Amino acid sequence: MSSLFGNRAGAVSNPSDSAAKAQQIKQEVAQQLALANAQELINKMNDKCFVRCITKPGTSLTPNDEACLMRCTDRFLEAFNLISAKYVQRVQAERESAAAGGNLLPQ
Repeated sequence: MSSLFGNRAGAVSNPSDSAAKAQQIKQEVAQQLALANAQELINKMNDKCFVRCITKPGTSLTPNDEACLMRCTDRFLEAFNLISAKYVQRVQAERESAAAGGNLLPQ
């Protein structure tokens, strides 16, 4: 039987379709968050390294400016990677502890 909003039989969706659609939405949101985080990282790195390395803005970068920018970005990314790895380890440990029924709070 048809209604104003379309076929009533089509209104009840297959649970596997709903689960697949929900999973797809989760993946898209995760990708958008990852992109936003990457953009924020790059913006922060640009701001901090520019302030630190470019003391006398001009029409071109000096060799010292270029070297400083390279060192600054390398250090920034190393620090980010270290912090990210530790964060992932901590989240995994907390998940494992929760799955084992352990206490999440330190003693």
